[in-house]
Amino acid sequence: MSPNPPSLHLDASVDEARSHAAAAAFDSALHARLAPLWGGLSPISLALATLDWSLHLATQPAQTLQLALRAGQATTRWWTDNLNHHDLNGDAAAAGRVEDLRFSNLAWQHWPYAPMVRAYLGAEQWWRQASSLRGMAPHHQEMTRVFARQWLDMLSPANAGLANPEVLQRTLASGGRNLAQGLGNALDEWRVRHGLEPLHPPERPYQPGVDVAITPGQVVHRNALVELIQYDPATPTVQAEPVFIVPSWIMKYYILDLSPENSMVKWLVGQGHTVFILSWRNPDEGDALMTMEDYLQLGILDSLAAIARLVPGEAVHAAGYCLGGTLLSIAAAALARPGAVAHAALLPALASVSLLAAETDFSEPGEMGVLIDESQVALLEDMMAERGFLTGLQMAGSFQFLHSRELIWSAKLREVWLGEHLRPNDLMAWNADVTRMPAAMHSEYLRRCYLRNELAESRYPVEGRPVALADIRQPIFLVGTEKDHVSPWKSVYKLHRLSDTELCFVLTNGGHNAGIVSEPGHAGRHYAMRTKPADGAWVPPDDWAAGATRHEGSWWSAWHDWLLAHGSGRTVPRRTIDPTAALCAAPGEYVRVRYSD
Repeated sequence: MSPNPPSLHLDASVDEARSHAAAAAFDSALHARLAPLWGGLSPISLALATLDWSLHLATQPAQTLQLALRAGQATTRWWTDNLNHHDLNGDAAAAGRVEDLRFSNLAWQHWPYAPMVRAYLGAEQWWRQASSLRGMAPHHQEMTRVFARQWLDMLSPANAGLANPEVLQRTLASGGRNLAQGLGNALDEWRVRHGLEPLHPPERPYQPGVDVAITPGQVVHRNALVELIQYDPATPTVQAEPVFIVPSWIMKYYILDLSPENSMVKWLVGQGHTVFILSWRNPDEGDALMTMEDYLQLGILDSLAAIARLVPGEAVHAAGYCLGGTLLSIAAAALARPGAVAHAALLPALASVSLLAAETDFSEPGEMGVLIDESQVALLEDMMAERGFLTGLQMAGSFQFLHSRELIWSAKLREVWLGEHLRPNDLMAWNADVTRMPAAMHSEYLRRCYLRNELAESRYPVEGRPVALADIRQPIFLVGTEKDHVSPWKSVYKLHRLSDTELCFVLTNGGHNAGIVSEPGHAGRHYAMRTKPADGAWVPPDDWAAGATRHEGSWWSAWHDWLLAHGSGRTVPRRTIDPTAALCAAPGEYVRVRYSD
């Protein structure tokens, strides 16, 4: 018999590929449909962490006995203190009460409420010990700790309604008006969640271009992904080198141009800088296949080419915030390597690189790493495949989950039970102005950066060739914040190991947002600062902190001085914006696009 002709083998291969694709599509759709049952979390990841903890607990009888004895001792002490009506004062187990604002009301320190707090804080302490069993995978240890904390936060006595002394006192004093007001707040929240207008709208909505993002300027360049805004000068002369800011596209750009009194953009303009900033477009279904390469090319490189046309012959101080800083570091490394990038001749030179709360090494990403592993990313990809993007509410939900104590339970206590109508400020309004993530880009970002750490390992590709951060020769100004849960400062600090150029590291108080939006004159601000010279020796982060010089006030002033020291020292007449180059007034059109999903 003659063998089957090649066409039959080809047809069989095509049929097999189609069958495989159909099966994968069915599974993906099934996972996406079931995802809401698990709150968008991978049940496989949860099961693996639970199994890891359970097996190690079962195979460590001495450790299990020790944990049981600690639980028994804590229970005995609890009964003794409860029967004797002991207060929390002087109770070592209640040391956490100092930082736990849920129990700040003095009534929690006394019987009958003190036993509830003592039992709760004791359970927290026990689970911190129980979640770190020897032999467990570090990722599963962190997951066990975080999910135990989620359950404890939900079961906190502060959430017990009228059993909360603060709620009881408010209810008796107001004749129950707080409960009626709380019901109204809950109804308004439900209406907003379903796309309806609230019955009690906020006094000040903080609309971009009206209340926030009002620094005068013009959109001078636009493509399918970004608008480039140039701000009107505010001084007779300006520094020769313009400042180009790349914000994160996870949220709107005006975190850096909030109200006039705390706008970084306005402050920089007032110091004599020509400032450009990117405003990212809020994507829709048609952007599902946009990649990180698109964000690099259309976001940074195309905008740099536009700046070169508008400010010819000048180098640029480039700055990136959060994920925008990560992308900027990729761009700077690509521009610094031999061969650079296509059309590099059209781009300006970089005078310096400033990275604000931006990670380049994702080996220890902090709390965000709890929600990122192979199974979780696969589920997220299935969820995004249905619509072509990750919704802003899904992204916001991740942050709320990790900080449910403050963002969910404490907020609900004040709004629903105490009847307080939370008055939004500019930062809260910005935080609620969420954006979508294109499916392909977000998947690539999570896999290349978080799962494979390609940027730190010099394997991240730009135009088909890997980049290395060690190629960057421009001086770097690097900022971390003490309470940052998104980009922990010790993770940000790891750039010291990856770069051989001069690097000035600043550690400021505050968190991921408030630490960066830290205008001069803001009470209670301080920072530490220390510079590693080019080719300087590695200094561990704790040693750096011990030897860094501490300063009172805002780090913005130190950054301004650093930019001047690393520029040409020249000033030029103020750069007025050519009316023929202006497309529309700032804040532009892209920032106004909102979706209710």
